[in-house]
Amino acid sequence: MALIDRLIKTIYKYSADELVLASGQKVTLTIGNSRRSVSAEAATRQQIEVLLREILPGDLAPVMGEEGIHEFPYTSPSGSVKVHVERTGGSLRIRAIPIVSEDAAAPSPALSSVTASDSPGPSPVTAAPAQPETPAAFAPEPARFDPGTIPPAEQDAGIAPQVAPVMEAPPAPEVATAPAAARAAQAMEELFMKMVQEGCSDLHLCTGNPPLFRKDGEILSLGEEAPLTEEQVRDLVFSITPRIKREEFETRHDTDFAHEIPNVARYRCNLFRDRMGVGGVFRLIPSKIPTAEDLGLSRQILQLCDLSKGLVLVTGPTGSGKSTTLAALIDYINRNRTAHVITIEDPIEFVHQKQKCLINQREVGTHTEGFKVALRAALREDPDCILVGEMTDLETIAIAVETAETGHLVFGTLHTSTVASTVDRIIDQFPADRQSQVRTMLSESLKGVLSQTLCRKKGGGRVAALEVLLVNAAASNLIREGKAFQLPSIMQTGKGQGMSTLNDALLDLVQKGVVSPKEAYFKAVAKAEFKTILERNSFKVDAA
Repeated sequence: MALIDRLIKTIYKYSADELVLASGQKVTLTIGNSRRSVSAEAATRQQIEVLLREILPGDLAPVMGEEGIHEFPYTSPSGSVKVHVERTGGSLRIRAIPIVSEDAAAPSPALSSVTASDSPGPSPVTAAPAQPETPAAFAPEPARFDPGTIPPAEQDAGIAPQVAPVMEAPPAPEVATAPAAARAAQAMEELFMKMVQEGCSDLHLCTGNPPLFRKDGEILSLGEEAPLTEEQVRDLVFSITPRIKREEFETRHDTDFAHEIPNVARYRCNLFRDRMGVGGVFRLIPSKIPTAEDLGLSRQILQLCDLSKGLVLVTGPTGSGKSTTLAALIDYINRNRTAHVITIEDPIEFVHQKQKCLINQREVGTHTEGFKVALRAALREDPDCILVGEMTDLETIAIAVETAETGHLVFGTLHTSTVASTVDRIIDQFPADRQSQVRTMLSESLKGVLSQTLCRKKGGGRVAALEVLLVNAAASNLIREGKAFQLPSIMQTGKGQGMSTLNDALLDLVQKGVVSPKEAYFKAVAKAEFKTILERNSFKVDAA
């Protein structure tokens, strides 16, 4: 019987999600959002090496000493687990995750509800004869490894025989109330509230750094918090992560989800793993949807919301406020039309309440498999307007263009910085033999493009500079003929129709005193041209 078998037994006894052995830390069980220590002392790296080598498949032995992540299945007398091994720098971390059969019994309550008289339920996989259910059986007894049992290659690596760690029984049931998880959840809520109070847009939690905030476009540390350890970051981010998303993270090493503090705000959350460990980024989504009037959207832009069919794109780099602008447009439709609106998002950000419209909001990964699947399904759901959160792959773009052609108003986003590059990006997604057809379809279905860039306002806050194309006959001809590079000239001559180039939008913000000439110059794409425009309008650009 391998020494780790008695530890694995506790996973099934307490219906835990995983067992974690990390060098320099106590051995822990994870049950829901609770993490319970099951060892008296921290395990050393060499002790974990000994436990690992007893169960290591022979084909993995040559690479197991290398940095990186390795996985393999292991069947103990209590049941089967997936063993996840992670080596980074000088640290070694093992996670044993139960492999539950399809006909397994439902998991028992969390550790906080286990009583001293509880006996383990049926093993979720075929198990060997049961072991005595005593606290002593919870952990391997002290034992000394015989160097002769270690393969020669491992002896050459300088691995000395170690005494196995002595494990203690889990805490008494009456005290197993997961106070640490509650404290972590409370700490996360305090950080979220701080974002609201300080006017921050993002929160970054990374191992080795204090909590960092993005305010007015800059990354700042607001306070004197100490750097976070990997364990602290894990506890903080997992305290708000839904179980299904935590499982996705453990498999893919990143995941997205939304978190809400009622009557305060929602947060778009992303978890990831880097060389330091677990990290997370959290974007603030105000509970109140900004209106089109709040954002200063023009009458001509709002007329796009009255269309019965067509494609309207809101573009810009990540963090440029595309979601906010789209939410304002959907809100305008909700207040002024009687229509059926379907949104497809990853995750759902702004939540729309029914006003004049029926609105169905679907989340990728929770309510649907993906954007293209949900978009195809939406065509059978009697929609008037469809919002596609991301148009990143060929099939999604193709379906969106076809949907806009066949009598629906479609809103979508792309990560492009100018109107011309937006049109080219869509067409370039298609094979060369289809591009002529797509140009024709796009010239007929595309109704407007808003390319926005966020700028820092004087005195704090941010404002969007909008490059606007409202497709008219001239713009449609240029798209059909593959001359998207000439679209800026259409926007120049179409100012009276509500169009605007990025340079014009930036100059307008400078003239109104909203942003500084330096900030506008920094955000301009055609900088030489914009510098000339600034000087012509008597603005100093020496600082720029």
